[in-house]
Amino acid sequence: MALYLGIDFGTSGARCAVIDSEQKIIATSRYEFDMATTDNLPWVWQTSLFTLFDQIPLSLLKQVEAIAINGTSSTVMLCNEVGQPVGTPLLYNDARGAIMLDNPDNNLRLVAPENHTVLSATSSLVKLLWMLQLPTASEARYFLHQADWLAFLLHGRIGISDYHNALKLGYDVENLKYPEWLNKLNLAVELPQVLTPGSIMAPVKSEILVRYGFPSSCVVCAGTTDSIAAFIASGALLPGEGVTSLGSTLAIKLLSRTKIDNSQYGIYSHRFPNFNQSTQSPLWLVGGASNTGGAVLRQFFSSAELEALSSKINFSQNSNLDYYPLIKKGERFPINDANLQPRLEPRPDDDVEFLHGLLESIARIEARGYELLQEFGADKLNRVYTAGGGAANEAWTQIRRRHLNVAVQASAYTEAAYGTALLALLGKSTLGSL
Repeated sequence: MALYLGIDFGTSGARCAVIDSEQKIIATSRYEFDMATTDNLPWVWQTSLFTLFDQIPLSLLKQVEAIAINGTSSTVMLCNEVGQPVGTPLLYNDARGAIMLDNPDNNLRLVAPENHTVLSATSSLVKLLWMLQLPTASEARYFLHQADWLAFLLHGRIGISDYHNALKLGYDVENLKYPEWLNKLNLAVELPQVLTPGSIMAPVKSEILVRYGFPSSCVVCAGTTDSIAAFIASGALLPGEGVTSLGSTLAIKLLSRTKIDNSQYGIYSHRFPNFNQSTQSPLWLVGGASNTGGAVLRQFFSSAELEALSSKINFSQNSNLDYYPLIKKGERFPINDANLQPRLEPRPDDDVEFLHGLLESIARIEARGYELLQEFGADKLNRVYTAGGGAANEAWTQIRRRHLNVAVQASAYTEAAYGTALLALLGKSTLGSL
């Protein structure tokens, strides 16, 4: 039986999922990071990776045909010629590189296209420019993302990435090459070779095969970012299918045949591997994120209260309350207004009525988000999968179904590790060959 292993590196730990050719989960495991040793992050990541292998039964490892790894977007590092880390990696939310956006010696704003995704304080490219100013940079030869380096530990070929991780480095995902403007920066390190996520990078190196019992046919597939792995886990594969994450905030992604980038609303497109191969044209994962979401609900209600009150909502009727639920001022999508104030009044005496108003207001924001993507040219929405804690709220699902006017269902799987295992399975069978 052929098995496929997906590994997810998040902010506080790593998880893995082993699936079979029928996409069923055979085993899972997790390992929490030792936060006391984060001054040596590569060691923490490496320990986590191999500990996950140790936790999987040998009988299963012997059947693993492909491995893929996801990492947090824009978590990056410099390495020397043999792949050893140089200096300290910068995490996805590290904004120290912001000073490089207007550096008089290398002004990125004058080089990159206007409103490009790299023009962010936390983009991979901004982080690279900042790290190249450090004294240790003289020892560096390669620039890698977290997922790239972890995959390197398994296959031993330094300097390979995927176009999901490379988007915020400036890689042109439409033409599948580094753009000329990026070459003008004359960077002092080698940028990674970029592959389609899921395509075969290289065989697992012999010492790893022997140590863990993987078969000689086992390969490492190009990875992805954690958020896209979660999208893949949902099962959405066709244009018009969307995934809404109802966590602390509200994030939506819609699979489309049209690429959309609109920095005014924080909208950008990831190229999506065409697993079903129904068309030769690329597919695009178009998305945006609102500041509304579950965190606002938590301001007013506990988990038990949310469950009890939701069960009393008459979701077939519209609420007369018109809120814009935010924790604090400022919205990014589908309204881009840094000064937008929360609108949470009037609050009725009846908590059921109040919660009904909150849920319906968030549903309207979600619906407006999908409408905006379609107004800019994305495919017509025809189905929404739901991930995150809000997916389990039946009243909210029914309210959202009424506003979205399409089928709404909970994602069968929500773990990014499962999505990454699926990437290895689908990628090896449809995308890659050595």
